[in-house]
Amino acid sequence: MAVQRVSAFLQTLRSSLRSLALLAMALVLSVGLVACSGAEAKPPTISPADLAIISRQAEGFLAAKERLPELATLVNERDWTFTRNLIHGPMQEVGREMLYINQRLLPSDRAEANQRADKLKAALADLDEAARQQEGEKLRKAYIRVASGFGSYAEVIPAAALS
Repeated sequence: MAVQRVSAFLQTLRSSLRSLALLAMALVLSVGLVACSGAEAKPPTISPADLAIISRQAEGFLAAKERLPELATLVNERDWTFTRNLIHGPMQEVGREMLYINQRLLPSDRAEANQRADKLKAALADLDEAARQQEGEKLRKAYIRVASGFGSYAEVIPAAALS
């Protein structure tokens, strides 16, 4: 009789342990499935504060870009002095504006933006040097690179910052 009680107790204990093990396994699987539910991570976005800074800096960049026809006229007329005045006056802040914009872009976009900014700054420096040396053909070629650089860099400015 005592043996039967012990045997019955052990059988009940085994059954309870088996149920407890199954419950633990179900709990682990549930937590694992919830953690790996496949919920899509939100793509990185530019914060509203950064977007406001980009927008403010983009205004200055675009204002300089709008002066390209005036610069083209000066280049065509080979007006060395006023070409340099325009570069060192209204267009002088373009480098700083691009720097501030690039710092606020998504990390994945910064390398491309920096490359485009560097090309535009180099083209502006070449244009200035050609005007300083009064070399008409160099001036014309440098202007083409400047105009292209403005267009290329404008493409990295987020559309949300332009509205």
